[in-house]
Amino acid sequence: MSQRLIHTQEQKLVQQQKLTQQQMLQVKLLEMPIAELEQSVQAEIDDNPALETAPDDGDMYDEEPSQMSEENDEEDFEQRTEREEREDELDNVLQNMVGDDEMPEASGPSIGNYANADYEEITYGDRTSFYDKLKEQMGELELDERQREIMEYIVGSLDNDGLLRKKTDTIVDELAIYHNIFTSESEVDNILEEIQEFDPAGIGARTLKECLLIQIDRKQANPIRLMLRDVIDNHYDDFIGKHWDKIARSMGIDGDDVARLQEEVQKLNPKPGASLGEAEGRSMQQITPDFIIDTSDDGNITFSITKGKIPELYISESFSDLVKTYRKDKTLLNAKEKEALIYAKEKIDRAQGFIEAIKQRRNTLYVTMRAIIDIQRKYFRDGDEGDLKPMILKDIADRTGLDISTISRVSNCKYAQTRWGTFRLRHFFSDSIKTESGEELSTRKLKTVLREIIDSEDKQKPLGDDALSKEMKRRGYPIARRTVSKYREQMGIPVARLRK
Repeated sequence: MSQRLIHTQEQKLVQQQKLTQQQMLQVKLLEMPIAELEQSVQAEIDDNPALETAPDDGDMYDEEPSQMSEENDEEDFEQRTEREEREDELDNVLQNMVGDDEMPEASGPSIGNYANADYEEITYGDRTSFYDKLKEQMGELELDERQREIMEYIVGSLDNDGLLRKKTDTIVDELAIYHNIFTSESEVDNILEEIQEFDPAGIGARTLKECLLIQIDRKQANPIRLMLRDVIDNHYDDFIGKHWDKIARSMGIDGDDVARLQEEVQKLNPKPGASLGEAEGRSMQQITPDFIIDTSDDGNITFSITKGKIPELYISESFSDLVKTYRKDKTLLNAKEKEALIYAKEKIDRAQGFIEAIKQRRNTLYVTMRAIIDIQRKYFRDGDEGDLKPMILKDIADRTGLDISTISRVSNCKYAQTRWGTFRLRHFFSDSIKTESGEELSTRKLKTVLREIIDSEDKQKPLGDDALSKEMKRRGYPIARRTVSKYREQMGIPVARLRK
């Protein structure tokens, strides 16, 4: 039986959403970190004569810091401003552009680069490196040439947290091999004690425990701080495991004392070097934080959005007057005047769209950071990465009413400066796993505990993955050996036989 090809025509009504030019501009500006946004704004000012700037008021912040204290813990994030509601249409268009709830991964170095772009940011304010700041404090000491060389080497050996991970005997050997300086462990320890007197308190500590004890001893003594010192000094394992009930029973204290101790712990900084910038004397790309988050001693959290060098924008009065004049009687306009009117209106519309996109960007950043702080409040108080709660893009989207794709664009390539250091926004996001008992644990917390176990192990007899799994279980974090292996590899920690 023969077959024939039959051509038919039919009409279909298909509803499609496409990004308008204004929406594309909003997406583009939203993705930009502050340094790139400064360049984009300046380029638009140079290109559009209808866009003018107000005199610079010298303020580095886009908005007044917004209170995030306990009093507004229950603030409803669903109540959005009129401008936010206008973003709904854009969110609907974008919702299929990010197909999952994964944080976008940046390629290349973790600082100063982001996905699919070659990018270098410039920091504002003090550009003195961590190494140079400590050398400035060295200048205040009376040191001979030998002591100065040893101290400089120790300072250069500090890690990004400001702690000294190298053992004293290793430093003695390295000084002899690389610098032809023959010293003793006691001499190195004496010089290290002088470094531990530097600011901020905790610099040069060899362990987290020593770091916290240095900070406590630096503060003015009072009963609660003496009690906290006892906790750190004599109940450290329970302290790390947050077994406050065991600590309370052992010390014979009540719930009020425990609450006061926990409040005092929040004033300690587990990473004293992070706030000073890079820990090593090498050249690193500098970053400009998009958010400044401040945590006061009483636990209140405030934040502001970095304004940078972006001026206040407005429409040129001369262009506005030109349009008003020509609009009075269009019938009397000649060809050149009509052409001038079209040109002026086009430039004014473009300027208005750019100004509105800048405002929407500010508002989106503002509500997103409020939601992040609300969820991760405990982390912003004490700086302990183990306190980062499981949080994914959808959690922030649900709180703000924005789409996941919008949150993804905000979280990628943006940085937040905190009391504990400067981090990408995606640093505050983490997945979770469920234990056999159904408890939900943050993967960040598990990695933190795993690193602490490895850092404190006997380097002559490092623990294998099976032993690490058992130790994690003993500390209250039951995870399988294969999970330990996966986290160890993600953190760049070699197997046991290579850690000797």
